Amino acid sequence: MKDQHTLIKGYRDLNQAEIDGMNAVKAEGERLRILIEELRDNKSIDQRWVDIAETHLQQGIMAAVRSIAQPESF
Repeated sequence: MKDQHTLIKGYRDLNQAEIDGMNAVKAEGERLRILIEELRDNKSIDQRWVDIAETHLQQGIMAAVRSIAQPESF
């Protein structure tokens, strides 16, 4: 469905600069996901800290996305 974000409360239209920024953040998120997978494959490092890193990186990416999207909802 085209423009379905307009049906979700708190969402807004983004301009091209915001869309580009959002896509850049998402691309970095994908690169970080790959890095986390590589760290998980290395069993000689502390996997507990890899878990913590993953969570904090996810939070950071989410915060960056929200900084661009500026949703009206909590």
